[in-house]
Amino acid sequence: MGAQWKAKGKELAANARGRVFGKLAKEIMVAARNGADPASNARLRLVVEQARKVSMPKDTLDRAIKKGAGLTGETVHFEHVIYEGFAPHRVPLMVECLTDNLNRTASEVRVLFRKGHLGTSGSVAWDFDHLGIIEAEPSVKGADPELAAIEAGAQDFEPGEEEGVTVFLTDPADLDLVSRALPAQGFTVLSAKLGYKAKNPVNPSSLSAAELDEVEAFLAAIDANDDVQHIFVGLGS
Repeated sequence: MGAQWKAKGKELAANARGRVFGKLAKEIMVAARNGADPASNARLRLVVEQARKVSMPKDTLDRAIKKGAGLTGETVHFEHVIYEGFAPHRVPLMVECLTDNLNRTASEVRVLFRKGHLGTSGSVAWDFDHLGIIEAEPSVKGADPELAAIEAGAQDFEPGEEEGVTVFLTDPADLDLVSRALPAQGFTVLSAKLGYKAKNPVNPSSLSAAELDEVEAFLAAIDANDDVQHIFVGLGS
């Protein structure tokens, strides 16, 4: 499943399109607190690029920027919180949320974790690396991901879940720098974000098909929560 869990199947992804836009709008609003101009706000630029890649309507995108930057007169306040724990069969995960009501989110997450185990702060984080995670695909024939990683300043690279996609891993502070450098190395950036990657992921072959289905259903239920932004899972590909 890689660094970040994603819903399986094009049909499921299509049905979740509105939810994807909602999650991105939150990230845009948070990023826009530091300025409404993507050219001078690296965090906003990266999220805006991601929103455009999934064809977020321009009106929705512009409204989120203005709202986050305080240009609409509305007060927007989202808090960032991470929950740590285990899915069924001791699969570790980090759940990243943006919420305007910590009590509501905490209560809902506790319910969602009933089929797993909700840990305390630090109980799972020690087994994950905090990284910049960039998904990119070749824009020129024969582009070499290893050379691109070296030249762009990435720490490492690995094959993505989708064919032809490479995941470049960076120091968190170098995320914007590397994402800007990759196009010159023959790669088009599809997404760039900070995230978590398991150091010792569970081998899927150690679980039965039924057990893997349980894990997948558990993750899908968490992802459906409006306050959940990203799920990082310690499960190998």
